[in-house]
Amino acid sequence: MTTSDTAVHTQPFQAEVSELLHLMVHSVYSETDIFLRELVSNASDACDKLRYEAIASPALLGEGDALKIRIIPNKAAGTLTIADNGIGMERQELIDHLGTIARSGTKAFVSKLREAKDGLGLIGQFGVGFYSAFMVADRIVVISRRAGESDVWTWTSSGGSGFEIARAGEADAARLARGTEIVLHLKDDAKKYLETYEIERIVSAYSDNILFPIELVPEEGEPRQINSASALWQRSKSELTAEDYKKAYQQIASAFDDPAMTLHYRAEGRYSYAVLLFAPSTKPFDLFEPNRKGRVKLYVRRVFITDDADLLPGYLRFIRGVVDSEDLPLNISREMLQNNPQLAQIRKAVATRVVSELEGLADKDPDNFAKIWDAFGAVLKEGIYEDFERREKLLALSRFTTTSGEKRSLKQVVADFKPNQTEIYYLVGDSIERLKSNPRLEAATARGIEVLLLSDPVDAFWTSMPTEFDGKPLKSLSQGDLNLDLIPRVDAADEAKKDEPEADEAATVAVIKAALGERVSDVKASTRLTSSASCLVADSQGPSRELERILSQQNRGMRTRPILEINLRHPMVSAITKAQAGSKTVDDLSLLLLEQAQILDGELPEDPAAFAARLNRLVLQGLG
Repeated sequence: MTTSDTAVHTQPFQAEVSELLHLMVHSVYSETDIFLRELVSNASDACDKLRYEAIASPALLGEGDALKIRIIPNKAAGTLTIADNGIGMERQELIDHLGTIARSGTKAFVSKLREAKDGLGLIGQFGVGFYSAFMVADRIVVISRRAGESDVWTWTSSGGSGFEIARAGEADAARLARGTEIVLHLKDDAKKYLETYEIERIVSAYSDNILFPIELVPEEGEPRQINSASALWQRSKSELTAEDYKKAYQQIASAFDDPAMTLHYRAEGRYSYAVLLFAPSTKPFDLFEPNRKGRVKLYVRRVFITDDADLLPGYLRFIRGVVDSEDLPLNISREMLQNNPQLAQIRKAVATRVVSELEGLADKDPDNFAKIWDAFGAVLKEGIYEDFERREKLLALSRFTTTSGEKRSLKQVVADFKPNQTEIYYLVGDSIERLKSNPRLEAATARGIEVLLLSDPVDAFWTSMPTEFDGKPLKSLSQGDLNLDLIPRVDAADEAKKDEPEADEAATVAVIKAALGERVSDVKASTRLTSSASCLVADSQGPSRELERILSQQNRGMRTRPILEINLRHPMVSAITKAQAGSKTVDDLSLLLLEQAQILDGELPEDPAAFAARLNRLVLQGLG
């Protein structure tokens, strides 16, 4: 043993380290609780390393206690100790591991961290996580004995000035058989971390699934384990029961219902990670919050990192569970997580797997899939609008109320196409009941065509894009021109009605246009109506009327003038043709055609008082 080994050795930090520590304390970590997560994680890593090295050298484990982590608060001394009986460190390793920042403390390193560039790889190193403890401590003492070694060493630092290395005192050497103790001399404003309930809260939130027992050693009372020490998602599916999964779901999601779907697998290859995800069977209270935040927790090597990593797209935000990566470094910044290429690949793969699992559930367990669809169908349909890559799959998953029944798939709708039918027809509105009585359905109903009745607000958005399923385009019954002439009517008597006389199209359209003026953009003879007098439709090139209504409610757009379609065989339309052009009767009937169409769309006439007076006038005229 050399003199330099036995003497106290003081090593100053390089000039950049003080700036780096400032960044760590004031910029990188937003919550001081994280220091305990970092130190517990390092202790877990030390236990993992010993367990691995003991495979080749079993003597390293010796006859000591089982691998574990201890947290020891001491209010009298104002210290918090985090201890492990893992691999430990000898003198040079203390300098190397805890001096990583000092040895790498170049201006380029600090600059990269400040700009959050390459930060994931840098911050995940042991040394940086360790230094987060300076957020709460003004002095740190590390005592360590490497497994298989006889010497015990002490590393001491107060932060900016540097650190000291010295041989441990006899009492420390006698107490520490193997591993590392980190003693934090807490700042006055961090004394709350000496309270047992604070320690338990942090361990429960961040480190509950560390695989080694975490013991809390209170100043009074017996030591007790405060973590479950079992990452269920890391266990084999064959070891677990449905009850195990139910308990895990309820704990992870803070829920009380049963999961409608469970997805548990391990991905191996370029990136390794474990996945345990659940689809609830009931709606969470925050499902439609504007930020559309997900609730899948990110772990790295069984250490909780965040539940704000956006591990699934917004339309899968109802999914609850855990993704545990073996490759990602322990992260500290949400911004860095968002820009990490590994995490981007994990996001893509997990989203694809979830959609595939939903497809399998829809085929094999339609009852449980129905629970998911009832609770989250409107959310899943957001993906049709947002996720072009998976749009076809999401359309296949979707279940619709139609004129033929409920929970109908597009596959079923296409299978029931009528002769010469080439399009999937739909109608968007604010309620199923109103849609069922909508006059725009009449031509399709006369031909027995099944029509999708779409009443969720999101339906107005995803149908605004050109969409097709199985090569069949989706066509709105309330927008653009419609021609169903090639599809035969169900009732032969009804088919004969198309030859009945009708009002003169050109003359009638001209009269109604003159009466309505700027209230409509156009008046057209309708191919949609068989019994109703009129309906309102939107131009094929613009937004649908339902989308315009939603956007106008949010002050996000102006409403355009609609197109009024009229049924030339309806008696009311014929009465307009027969009346004297420019008479009060023509004006009243024309306006009534518009206003009743508005009412059928769930809208009020522009002037309800004038509408009532006009209706009274026409009724009295008929009675007279």
